Amino acid sequence: MLVVPRVGERPNVSSVGPQTQLTQCSTPELWGLLVQRTFALPRVVEGHSQVSPASSRAVFLSDQHHERTPETSLAPGQRLEPVHLHGVSDTSLHLCLPAERGRELAALGWGEPHQYEDFGTEFLIYGPRSIDEVDAVVSIIKESLVFAG
Repeated sequence: MLVVPRVGERPNVSSVGPQTQLTQCSTPELWGLLVQRTFALPRVVEGHSQVSPASSRAVFLSDQHHERTPETSLAPGQRLEPVHLHGVSDTSLHLCLPAERGRELAALGWGEPHQYEDFGTEFLIYGPRSIDEVDAVVSIIKESLVFAG
């Protein structure tokens, strides 16, 4: 479980929707690595996000189509979507985590609450700026998948 702070200042994030990261975005290479590593995780399949712009990639679970509770999905009442990755011009991602854990990660500088949260479990995680940050963000995605399951 990630417990180290993210180095540096927080990036700027839009104040009007859709919520996007405006500064300190990943390079295309790091974003591509994040996408590759995310969709190589066990049980994960790629799809079109049900709630995010067309450039986003939904993270679905191959063996679980329905949420166990609404707060575990970015698209409550639809196919379970615990995570979606924004496009290469943004590089942040949205995901669901237990509210307390999400607040811990926000305090450590890894992200912030989703500006359109319904349950307090939706968070924006900043795009990685280094290989080490790719590892950190993938570990957060894994936590979200466990929360969803």
